[in-house]
Amino acid sequence: MEKLNYATLEKSGYQGYILKDAPEKVLQFGEGNFLRAFVNYWFDVSNEKAGWNGKCVLVQPIAPGLAKLINEQEGLYTLYLRGTENGQKVDRKRVISSVSRCLNPYEKADFDAMMEVAVSDDLEYVVSNTTEAGIVYDPACQLGDEPASSFPGKLTQVLYKRWQAGKSGLVILSCELIDNNGKELLKCVNQYVDQWGLEAEFKAYVNEKCTFCSTLVDRIVPGRIRDAAEVARLDAENGYTDPLTDVGEVFGVWNIEGPAWLEDKLPFKRAGVNCIVVPDVTPYKKRKVRILNGAHTGFVLGAYLGGYDIVRDCMFDDAVRGFMNKMLYEEVVPILPLAKDDAEGFAAAVQDRFNNPFINHELMSISLNSTSKWRARNMPSFLEYVEKFGKLPVCLTMSFAAYIAFFSNDIQELTDAGLVCRRPKGNTYTCSDDRWALEFYWEHRNDSLEDLVHAVMTNEQMWGQDLTKVPGFEAATVANLKKIREEGAIAAYASCL
Repeated sequence: MEKLNYATLEKSGYQGYILKDAPEKVLQFGEGNFLRAFVNYWFDVSNEKAGWNGKCVLVQPIAPGLAKLINEQEGLYTLYLRGTENGQKVDRKRVISSVSRCLNPYEKADFDAMMEVAVSDDLEYVVSNTTEAGIVYDPACQLGDEPASSFPGKLTQVLYKRWQAGKSGLVILSCELIDNNGKELLKCVNQYVDQWGLEAEFKAYVNEKCTFCSTLVDRIVPGRIRDAAEVARLDAENGYTDPLTDVGEVFGVWNIEGPAWLEDKLPFKRAGVNCIVVPDVTPYKKRKVRILNGAHTGFVLGAYLGGYDIVRDCMFDDAVRGFMNKMLYEEVVPILPLAKDDAEGFAAAVQDRFNNPFINHELMSISLNSTSKWRARNMPSFLEYVEKFGKLPVCLTMSFAAYIAFFSNDIQELTDAGLVCRRPKGNTYTCSDDRWALEFYWEHRNDSLEDLVHAVMTNEQMWGQDLTKVPGFEAATVANLKKIREEGAIAAYASCL
């Protein structure tokens, strides 16, 4: 069977939207699963729905990458968006044609090609997702490197070449998963401008003519299909092979921090996709962390002790699902700095996302580093709720007891891999966290219930403060932990409803 390309696709009888030729308007650093299921999907829909008429040139951030394979397929690949919407199973296929080619700048010809794109009159945007480690200033990078090893170094080279050619400024959309990603990227570029002794006029161009946007991305992307039988079935259905096949969840949102004019410049609003330009992305990051991530950390530890192994199965348990929803709607949403409808709409999507029939999201994988996760995701909601309403939030309070229960349930041993505990149903499990946190629970393994709770709550290394000073919290945690140990975590969750 032939590999996917335009000729093969035509022979296959594919009836979906395809755009073969268009100006290259995006220079994209990153060619991995996430960007292809997210950014390139948005631009592909914009071609169809908004007449954007643009293509994305991809660039490998590091030497090993997908350039050869992408170019063999003429930029085409198959994307499946899978999950549930309004409780209904969804499995959508789309061949993405918004990618023109992929460059490997570590090869001389492709480095030169990247610089040709840099000075193109068609170029409008730079997009990046070079992982959390990608936005870093490396002083070893030099202007004459072909290319600079760091992504900010490459971007500085691109912008300098464009400025020298007298071309207009670009919009830079950073998708890396760090706070203030756009601002941090601009900071690195300015460091290279200073290190390389570049002109003051160029520095003004970077800071005044180019628009560096911090963005928040949200879509779970499992990536390629690993089951050989399913791959064979899809190949037979499609009439071609596609080693670049990508899979993402149906839900997706892209919040872009930028000036008001950017919303009209970008094609996404006209295309009707879930991408909005906002003056400050911080509230939307807080929404994601507090609702989506906070939901995970809030219920999974107790659900695991209660016998569940993957997220989806938890959504069929009335007590666990009810506990999660009460926590979100009654304790988290009311203290978020966003319109109630906005926060509730995001919360409503969580249940569908967690009920995705195509993703087996293991509770133990979510449990990694739960001490820092509860502090970052749940504790702020807990403390703000107490301050606003003058009482303890029932579910968030219970989630803290479930956290302690998970790290102290019939402790067996402390190994190099982590703290080994025993589940109520008999099997052992290994808690993975900061070593000092695991050693703390090991040292307190013989404490009475009351002494353990007091030791945890007064550990300022864990929480940055003494949580026993929150009125009633210590007594409630003792009672909740006792209930979890005596009646089981699921019954304890049910008692909150």
